[in-house]
Amino acid sequence: MSHPALLVSAAHKSSGKTTITLALAAALAARGHAVQPFKKGPDYIDPMWLTLAAGRPCINLDPQLMGWDEIAQVFAQRMRGADIGLVEGNKGLHDGLALDGSNSNAALAAHLGLPVLLVLDTRGMTRGIAPMILGYQAFDPRIRIGGVILNHVGGPRHEGKLRAVIEHYTDVPVLGAVPKDARLALAERHLGLMPDHELGDAPERVRAMGELVAGCVDLGRVRELAASRRHEDAAAPIADATLRAASAPLRIGIARDKAFGFYYPDDLEALAAEGAELVPFDTLADRALPPALDGLFIGGGFPELFMAELEANVSLRSALQRAIAAGLPTYAECGGLMYLARSISWKDQRAQMVGAIPGDVVMHARPVGRGYVRVEETGEFPWQDEASEPMLRLGHEFHHSSLQNLDPAVQFAYRVQRGHGIDGLHDGVMVNNLLASYTHLRHTGGNDWPRRFIAFVRRVREDAAGAADTAPLRVGGSTWSTR
Repeated sequence: MSHPALLVSAAHKSSGKTTITLALAAALAARGHAVQPFKKGPDYIDPMWLTLAAGRPCINLDPQLMGWDEIAQVFAQRMRGADIGLVEGNKGLHDGLALDGSNSNAALAAHLGLPVLLVLDTRGMTRGIAPMILGYQAFDPRIRIGGVILNHVGGPRHEGKLRAVIEHYTDVPVLGAVPKDARLALAERHLGLMPDHELGDAPERVRAMGELVAGCVDLGRVRELAASRRHEDAAAPIADATLRAASAPLRIGIARDKAFGFYYPDDLEALAAEGAELVPFDTLADRALPPALDGLFIGGGFPELFMAELEANVSLRSALQRAIAAGLPTYAECGGLMYLARSISWKDQRAQMVGAIPGDVVMHARPVGRGYVRVEETGEFPWQDEASEPMLRLGHEFHHSSLQNLDPAVQFAYRVQRGHGIDGLHDGVMVNNLLASYTHLRHTGGNDWPRRFIAFVRRVREDAAGAADTAPLRVGGSTWSTR
């Protein structure tokens, strides 16, 4: 079966493909189409916006962390029930880590048989747009550029010249021309776009962007381009919602608020499939942890932007410190690591954090760690299966902070083979049953971290139940149950 879908890409980054993609998703969804969004590569923020625009979770397709067969399976599975798939590329169409283009956006289009909708930044261009399009057509014969959208068009006269040149020299249709418009701008900061959940009017912004682009782009021809895809999709496995664990579900507290929101939806689904009941809490507003937790998951985010609010919530910080000190199994990534440290310093300001990690976080103007990482589990790795050997793990990191003044007695879960981690050699701080790292993991490519984490949480609960004869342990204002 061939699902209608296309890849939205660009000649280079910052061409406006993210805003065009989410505007297309919003416009098509508003007209009753079931839009399934995807994002190429590792990213949290663009998928948040695409999820909001489409009304369906955006799924990352990452050739660096996933095999092509897995990408095909995931794509086919997520396209069930969708009318059209929109895959947003990253950077330029032919950009990627490999010099041979084997993990580029073009390679993804070729493997999935996706026609390409190319977004072109036309600022300062007229006749020169023709050789650009011709070059992109000729460079990789495996892919088909099925249309272009002219972005940042200067006005009707500029648009007319561009259309005339493209029609005269190429056979690529122009599916739309989008003018420069402040309503299409999304706020950015040091790590990229501002997440949608930090903006109270994000849904209204996305709807307005969709309607603006719908007036400039021929949505019917976009749908026709997606429908022109002729590719036999992989047979999608039927999702098994049955919990693999026979015992009662585990209550896992998860930080979901303006400060913390970097989670992959398929990771959260995998945790639930392993028997986790995900219980959200707000680090800015909640004064206590949710009751009867078996574990905690604090993902990435921007705690540095909410230093004052996080510091002011003394009650929750104290509850977290006590819970982790008492042995509550906890997993934290990047922003979560920062929050669990003693303090965060940024722009001549310093704020007290949870203090579960004996170290201090310092923000820097430039990235400290950025890109894909490869880490090897040490013998102290806490989630290690009893019968397994330490394993190599692939992930990614993107942080402007470093962890300083760390207690030299602290042990690490990972040895860094590629990337920076904590100090260029190690990552994964371990304190009691806490594992906190700059490395972001993802449930792909055989990296079954949700299963291993939940199995670890279950073992800790069972051990505590046996030791305490099932008596609940009071941790601050909440109960860590050993049911």
